[in-house]
Amino acid sequence: MFRTANDGLKCALAAVLLAASPLAHAMERVTLNTGFTQDCVRHETIGDHVRLYLVSSGTSDANYIEVPASSVVKVETIPDPPPTPAAPKTLIPALVAAAEPTAVELQQLLSQAGEAHNIDAALLASIVHAESGGHAHALSRTGAQGLMQLMPGTATAVGVKDAFIAAENVEGGTRYLDQMLTRYHDNIAFALAAYNAGPGAVDRYHGVPPFRETRAYVARVIREFNRRKTEALAQAKTMLAKEQ
Repeated sequence: MFRTANDGLKCALAAVLLAASPLAHAMERVTLNTGFTQDCVRHETIGDHVRLYLVSSGTSDANYIEVPASSVVKVETIPDPPPTPAAPKTLIPALVAAAEPTAVELQQLLSQAGEAHNIDAALLASIVHAESGGHAHALSRTGAQGLMQLMPGTATAVGVKDAFIAAENVEGGTRYLDQMLTRYHDNIAFALAAYNAGPGAVDRYHGVPPFRETRAYVARVIREFNRRKTEALAQAKTMLAKEQ
């Protein structure tokens, strides 16, 4: 789970099931009676449930979610969006006198922010990895700043005075992610899409918007999150075996 253990909410889509590569062509959009939609590459009716596959069968059939068949209102094919040139986020150094945290210090900041907002620190670390590569002075061409690449307007909205100060940036970015998770009922894919493209885009498309950069970003963060959780589990098992 991407929320910490003391959070009573359960996510609608488990992160382990969302370790998907960027979405493929010939997508389907499933509309539920809750008003939410979920994009998938195909669906399959199994008894009284419908299984929605999130990646192509050529990659893995393990990445799916199941919803009650009675909750499905309609299934429609999504036309491929016109190709758009990728807009790589090039990071350049910022001339700001702020300390660059060590790996240990950064982990402490992520753990503290995660505990304060009931978000798994591994998810925060995965976002930092994707956004800035762990550089507190990172500045994108679009003006996103610091470890979690906060836009100036977003930084102001979450109370960050200096986005290049690591502690402020991590706290502000975590608070904003918490807002997105709450807004989308702990749907990690929607929250990450909103973090990347803005909640307006997610609301407009009723799900992850059909932007190549956003879809790739969501998949990249979730893959990194799953990698970190798998690695931590393996280390825990190794330590347990040594103690026995």
